[in-house]
Amino acid sequence: QIVLQEDNLGKEKFHIINGIIDAGDFIGASGEIFKTKKGEISLLVSDFTILAKALRPLPEKWHGLKDMETRYRQRYLDILSSQDVKKVFIFRSNFIKALREFYWNHGFIELETPILANTASGALAKPFKTHHNALGIDLYLRISVGELWQKMALIGGFEKTFELGRVFRNEGIDPSHLQEFTAVEHYVAYWNYEDNM
Repeated sequence: QIVLQEDNLGKEKFHIINGIIDAGDFIGASGEIFKTKKGEISLLVSDFTILAKALRPLPEKWHGLKDMETRYRQRYLDILSSQDVKKVFIFRSNFIKALREFYWNHGFIELETPILANTASGALAKPFKTHHNALGIDLYLRISVGELWQKMALIGGFEKTFELGRVFRNEGIDPSHLQEFTAVEHYVAYWNYEDNM
């Protein structure tokens, strides 16, 4: 948080702030750090420099973006104009961190298995198909997270494996069903369904 006061900046610089700087501009600021009456650490600005100018005005901050098309096509604007949307991204990042830590703390190793596959297996979904020029063969983007590879790792002696990765399904799309998404799978030797639960 920065605090701008005419007494500290001088009349000319203070009026530059009011007349030239808009929401979305980037500025560099220097000054003295202090705590506000509410205990927030803030910078009392004694000098500033304009680093980058926003070419277009930002969406209205208090109400966020209303046009759903713009929200989905320009996610950066949606994040910038809505703290609730930003919190979803932060929650997802923290959730993935906690998920990995859970597996690591329980003796699992994380695998990274191929995304391109000879056959589309592991789920009943329509795959994305591509062509591998160097090998002269058609391949598929995986529709599940390394199921067969993790089972082969079990045979090879890794008793607890997991993978958190991207999967691709060439099917319908809506806000809750994307064609590319993150999934997690784990495999453990000698566990029954109760152990998995």
